Amino acid sequence: MILDKSQQLAAHVIGQVLGGRNLAQTLEQLGRQHPQPTPQQRAATQDISYGVLRYYARLDALLNRLISNRLDDEAVRCLLLAALYQLEYGKASAYAVVDHAVKAAASMKKPWAKGLVNAVLRNFLRRRATLLTEIEHDEQARYSYPRWWINKLKQQYPQQWESLLQAGNARPPLTLRVNRRRMSADDYLLKLEHAGLDVRRLGQDAIMLAQPVPVEKLPGFAAGEVSVQDFGAQFAAHLLDVRDGMRVLDACCAPGGKTGHVLELADVAMTALDSEEARLARTRDNLQRLGLSAQLVTGDAGDPAAWWDGQPFDRILADVPCSASGIVRRHVDIKWLRREADIANFAAQQSRILRSLWRTLANGGKLLYVTCSIFIEENQQQIAAFLTEQADARQLAPNEPGTGQLLPCADHDGFFYALLQKI
Repeated sequence: MILDKSQQLAAHVIGQVLGGRNLAQTLEQLGRQHPQPTPQQRAATQDISYGVLRYYARLDALLNRLISNRLDDEAVRCLLLAALYQLEYGKASAYAVVDHAVKAAASMKKPWAKGLVNAVLRNFLRRRATLLTEIEHDEQARYSYPRWWINKLKQQYPQQWESLLQAGNARPPLTLRVNRRRMSADDYLLKLEHAGLDVRRLGQDAIMLAQPVPVEKLPGFAAGEVSVQDFGAQFAAHLLDVRDGMRVLDACCAPGGKTGHVLELADVAMTALDSEEARLARTRDNLQRLGLSAQLVTGDAGDPAAWWDGQPFDRILADVPCSASGIVRRHVDIKWLRREADIANFAAQQSRILRSLWRTLANGGKLLYVTCSIFIEENQQQIAAFLTEQADARQLAPNEPGTGQLLPCADHDGFFYALLQKI
C-alpha cells in the first residue's frame, strides 16, 4: 500500500513544483495534511519527487514518445512520470510499480486513466532499450536540463560544461561541520566510527559520510557538537578572517549555517540579518542548538538605513540571493523553476546589496561576497563591475583555499567567493 500511496503523493508534489512551487515547502506542507502520510510514505514520496525532478527532461521525453497525443491531464501525467522514474531508477519490481500505478490511477475516478497508465507503462517495458537510445540524441533529455541552461554552461565553461551538468544530477553527500568549541574533528571522527558509520575527513572541520543518515542518528547533533553543512560552504567562515572582538555582519544569514561557523571560530559581536522573520527563526534555532548567540535583525540588506545603527562593521559576510545554480543537486527543482531572465534580475539585486553594504564597512575592513551560483554574471563579472566603480575597494587573494569560482564536484557544491577590502 505504501507504493501506490507514495506514487499519488509524489504525483501531487511534482505537479505543484512544475506549476511553480518550491519543492521543499511543498513536501513540508504535505507532512501537515490530514490524514498525515506515514514516515515510510513520506520517505518514498520524497525519493520519487526528487528523482522525477532530477531527471524530469529525460522522463518527459520518454513519456512523449509513449503517448501519441499530448496528455493534458496533469495529475495522470505526473503519476506516469513517477512510475517511469521508478521503473528506470528505482529498486521496486516492475510488476509492483505498474500494479500500484494502475491502482493509483483507478482511485482518481477517471474511467480512462487506469487503462492508459497500464498501457503506457507496459509499452515502456517492451520498448525500453529502443526508447532510451532515441532520447540520447536530445541533449535536454540526455542531461535533463533546460536548453538555456545547457547553452549558458557551454558558453561559459567550454571545457567543463558536461561535467558540471553531470555533477548537478548526482545525489548530494551528507557533510558535517564539527563545532570546534565542543570538540576536535578528530575526536568527533572517532565518535562516528564507534557508531558504525563510514566516514572520511575533509579540510579542517569537515567530515563526509559515505551514506546519508537522519540527523537524529548523528551522535551529539542535538547537543550542538556538529552541524550539517556542505564542505564548499564551510570555506566562507575561514575566508572572512575573523578575530576576537570584531563587529561582524552576516547579511542574508538564514538558515544560519555560516553564522554559526563564524561564531565557532572567534568571539565576535555578530549581527545576523535576514529579510524574513520566519527564516530568521531558523537561524535562532540553529544558534541555540550550538550554544551560540547573535543579535538577530529583520531587514533588507540593500537598505541599511532601516536597520543599521551607524557603527561600521569590521567584517561583512554578504551571502547574496542568487540563481542557486551551484547547488542544484540538493535543490533539483531549481532547474525547472528558474528562467534565463532571472539571472539578470538576481544580478541587479546582488549589485544593490553589495553597494549598500559597502557603506557599512569600516575602513580597512573586509567584505566576503558569496553566491552558490556558477553563472559568471552573478560572480566575477559582478565583482569586476563593482571594482570599476568603487575606488576604495580592492579584491584580495587570500591564502585560504576556495577563493574565486568553486565548481561543483564529488566533495562539494558550487560557490563563488570574492574577498574585498575597503582601502
